[in-house]
Amino acid sequence: MPLRALLYLSAAASAAYLVTFQWQPFPASAALKGIPVGALALFALLARCAPHDTGLLALGLAFSTVGDVLLDLDPQYFVFGLGAFLLAHITYTCLFLRNRAAEIRLDPPLLAAVLLVLAYSATLSAWIVPSVGGLAVPIVLYVCAITAMVTTALVARFQKRWVAAGAVLFLISDSLLAVNRFKTPVPLAGYFVWATYYLGQCGIALGYLDRAV
Repeated sequence: MPLRALLYLSAAASAAYLVTFQWQPFPASAALKGIPVGALALFALLARCAPHDTGLLALGLAFSTVGDVLLDLDPQYFVFGLGAFLLAHITYTCLFLRNRAAEIRLDPPLLAAVLLVLAYSATLSAWIVPSVGGLAVPIVLYVCAITAMVTTALVARFQKRWVAAGAVLFLISDSLLAVNRFKTPVPLAGYFVWATYYLGQCGIALGYLDRAV
């Protein structure tokens, strides 16, 4: 029950953040934004009956929580928030690599999915990077990190597809954020960015911890 309570808290805080988006920032909005994924991090840390490496998963979620809070506190913290998410993606990549199959067989559907992700990231980078100014280097590093995270999630072949689906949703969320920030306004961007981001984190966390839910 305590573990399920953390899931309920995460979902409720996520919904509250989404509903109050039009009034943000407001006092404690950064804290409200940090609760959804922070609760998932605590859930992962306490889920003893889950597969191994739950601590590594919790660390990735914790880095994401720090990134959420920094991005909400002040636009000047954007680079630091980006750095926190960069660490999250590196952590997730390590987690997925440690859970890969003994032999990685790229059958046609899987190979097509991996190539599609690589092509998508390369195309998005070519379009976005010329518009980011002095942020070009950190943005390129970030794109490389999230691309590695998604491809390793695909190759790992977890028992349930939630992990791979969550990684793809995470990529979609960051893509919407980048396009809206650096290229052109996206209608209802904040809502779509948060919805795809939170569902992506849930897919990664709960897909990995399915035996603990």
